[in-house]
Amino acid sequence: MKINMPRKVLMIINNLQLHGYEAYAVGGCVRDSILARRPEDWDITTSARPEEIKKLFRRTVDTGIEHGTVTVLLGKDSYEVTTYRIDGVYEDSRHPKEVRFTNKLEEDLRRRDFTINAMAYNDDVRLVDVFGGMQDLNHHLIRCVGDPAERFSEDALRILRAVRFSAQLDFPIEAGTAKAVRELAPALEKISAERIQTELVKLLISPHPEKIRDAYELGITKVILPEWDAMEGVEQNTPHHKYDVAQHTLHSLKNVKRDKILRLTMLFHDMGKPSVKTTDGKGQDHFKGHALVSEEIARKVMRRLKFDNDTVKKVTRLVCYHDYRTEATPKNVRRAMNRIGVDLFPYYLAVRMADVKAQSPYQRREKIENIIAMREIYQKVLIEEECVTLRQLAVSGRDLMELGMKPGREMGSMLSELLEYVIDDPARNNKETLRAYVIEKIDK
Repeated sequence: MKINMPRKVLMIINNLQLHGYEAYAVGGCVRDSILARRPEDWDITTSARPEEIKKLFRRTVDTGIEHGTVTVLLGKDSYEVTTYRIDGVYEDSRHPKEVRFTNKLEEDLRRRDFTINAMAYNDDVRLVDVFGGMQDLNHHLIRCVGDPAERFSEDALRILRAVRFSAQLDFPIEAGTAKAVRELAPALEKISAERIQTELVKLLISPHPEKIRDAYELGITKVILPEWDAMEGVEQNTPHHKYDVAQHTLHSLKNVKRDKILRLTMLFHDMGKPSVKTTDGKGQDHFKGHALVSEEIARKVMRRLKFDNDTVKKVTRLVCYHDYRTEATPKNVRRAMNRIGVDLFPYYLAVRMADVKAQSPYQRREKIENIIAMREIYQKVLIEEECVTLRQLAVSGRDLMELGMKPGREMGSMLSELLEYVIDDPARNNKETLRAYVIEKIDK
């Protein structure tokens, strides 16, 4: 088997080999190359020690030198080069107490998580596959290297990574590995929120975000996302729905593109439903106010998982407005753009479409036609540069000061009033009309 490696990766491997060391591309880049996928990163493993690696390359960074990793810089690109190593005892379900360098590639591959990630390659030896990674690729299996319980005890994050790789590759988890996942899932409590967040996002933006249900069935969400478990089995006896809340969420996740903001929004959009559910005398369910509760849950979970402020802001706003419905008129669309945000409005439309497509056929055609009409009006508003924000108003605070208004709450209220006045009729957005409006208000 021949793998086409980037020129700079070949340069690093060849340089190490020329100086008497072994060197291979290793891990995910080998797996993805075999699967005809484009690797995101190229990692290199070598028999050379860190100090020897540093002597052979002009520009390096000690990114993890205590664990044998040196980053080699070639132009604008960087590549992690790691010495073959054997991990010592893991004391915190994450880090080995110590690492020992070794001259044997097999010993280095033995410490890796899954067989499909434990293959190495260079052009001289070709594929090195000691633990059956190629066989598991052919059989579409996620299987631990060696004893699954041992691998998961070393680094509990591997428990979540098993489901993440299953979602990315659409491979089932091998029975013995799945059994160990179920038994050791509680160990995820020891893993930092940042690492959980990274794996959860990768799972969600994968081609198969619905695999989060596997995480539920294996007891993972109970530890990292108990809010998901609360949605399971919550029926929606209403003409608008045909799935329970969790199943509806799975379908809506698949209905949006692989975008972090959109997938997170669909994950959270109905999480408030279990706590607000009521059933009337006719047996019909109602979820009044669920969007606001879902927004609060989304904010709480994302803070817990250490998401950045921008992501939290965008997702919570979309969750809040995901069920916002209005007649598709220019005035209504302009007002919605103002409330939701011009930049977020296409996301809002995508969220609504995903939500509708995951509902029952009841009134589906009318709902979709409404969304399409809103999209067309939104595009027209943009093209014609109609005013929907304070920044687009033909007058500013300075203009109001010239008319005798003082800076402060009163001026802010007047600007907001002017914006509403213009949103109702974009033709009013000129300085003369707005100044006249303000003068009339002041004179009163």
